[in-house]
Amino acid sequence: MREFIVEADGGSRGNPGPAGYGSVVLDAATGETLVETYEYLGVVTNNVAEYRGLLAGLRAAHDLDPSATVHVRMDSKLVVEQMSGRWKIKHPDMKPLALEAGRVFPPGRVTYEWIPREQNKHADRLANEAMDSGASASSVRKLSPAKAEADVRAATAVAGSGWGPADMGAPATFVLLRHGETPLTPQKRFSGSGGTDPALSDVGREQAERAAEALADRGTIQHILASPLTRTRQTAAAVAERLGLEVTVEDGLIETDFGAWEGLTFGEVRERYPDDLNTWLSDPEAEPTGGGESFAATATRIAATRDKLVAAYAGRTVLLVTHVTPIKTFVRLALGAPPESLFRMELSAASLSAVAYYADGNASVRLLNDTSHLRP
Repeated sequence: MREFIVEADGGSRGNPGPAGYGSVVLDAATGETLVETYEYLGVVTNNVAEYRGLLAGLRAAHDLDPSATVHVRMDSKLVVEQMSGRWKIKHPDMKPLALEAGRVFPPGRVTYEWIPREQNKHADRLANEAMDSGASASSVRKLSPAKAEADVRAATAVAGSGWGPADMGAPATFVLLRHGETPLTPQKRFSGSGGTDPALSDVGREQAERAAEALADRGTIQHILASPLTRTRQTAAAVAERLGLEVTVEDGLIETDFGAWEGLTFGEVRERYPDDLNTWLSDPEAEPTGGGESFAATATRIAATRDKLVAAYAGRTVLLVTHVTPIKTFVRLALGAPPESLFRMELSAASLSAVAYYADGNASVRLLNDTSHLRP
């Protein structure tokens, strides 16, 4: 019985945004590239594009030999786990695609393997070629490996305009996840970068898992960055395991240093340092007692981090796992709101917020303090 390897990938610049997929069918015995297929999809999500790539690859393999067995290799852990039957499929856009993919070959003739992104470069290149070209029709090619790359470049050069992104391009979208609870959280104690660096509590770990499940269902995250503190790294790790992504530590996302107030409740600070607290509440340049970080200094740091990340992740959707003050500051700066607005935002543990940043410098707040995934 003949055996094929299908490598597939999909991407979306904006999530949802201009999207495409790429699929490759290889001869398992020789490694020869037998078929390449790629298509521009218009505006869909990243995971829908990945499912479309899987479906196209399976169909191409079926056209070659409907009696063959197929081993699918993808860097989407979500698709691999769902098609292997280990994870449930909840998203309404993905259910019909998964059912259709499962019907291409009889049960038991297709196996799935997750691979790192760097091992899926062939399909990833085709998906990006499809998105770059904006082609409205698919391309399926039976070819030799030597011709593959040149043919893709030629197809891109003559592709029609299709439905492309807006002139300013797809935004860099930051999904902002506050870490789960620590033992200090329900006590409402100051817990910044100058304190004891507490780990997640049992409740916090459960919240992190629920956030991970919600983000997997949404299917939009392409990269994960986290503050260096323990609670954010633990929360990010739960999401990364669920999505099959790696976590990059970003020092600029760290929480404000609350100086001598670390570990104290608001009431305790008011009792011990009333003058310092009143000044801090009215002046963004004021530091907490003992030389912590002012809100103005935090804003300068977050603005610099924002600019760096927007440039690095243009057109991508990035999960930033961070803290109360940085998230509120991202939102405040996006809105052009005054510093005192920080005291007028509610931001729960393990909540989700989102801000999109466009090439013309504009920003759009798309979500704030979503905790729906934490409800029973």
